[in-house]
Amino acid sequence: MKCLVDTHVLIWSVVDSKKLSKVAKAILGDGENECFFSAASVWEIALKHSKHPEDIPIGGEDARQLFLKAGYLEFPVFAKHSAVVERLPDIHQDPFDRMLVAQAQMEGMKLVTHDHVIPQYGTFVVRV
Repeated sequence: MKCLVDTHVLIWSVVDSKKLSKVAKAILGDGENECFFSAASVWEIALKHSKHPEDIPIGGEDARQLFLKAGYLEFPVFAKHSAVVERLPDIHQDPFDRMLVAQAQMEGMKLVTHDHVIPQYGTFVVRV
């Protein structure tokens, strides 16, 4: 299965947080799954780190390197993903989450998230 992993789950997985559920660990640890991180997640981390480094202790490049070292595959944001965001139902307001939804939906991936609102977008979302 191809999985696009949301920002929180990515961070929790690389810091071995207790917030990472058993279901998430099973999905991410299954060698049959291809797990990707989006350029949008790195962008989100970089923006939040630059505004609040006390809350987000690592920057975008550090996060990218951690994700790659952990075995995640990098997934770019294409213009086609950006364009489809405008056609998404107005369920979630966060622009980064909306981009992840658009990417996963368009690319036939499962979106692995902890967010309680995102699953309303469809069965391609896996809440962990």
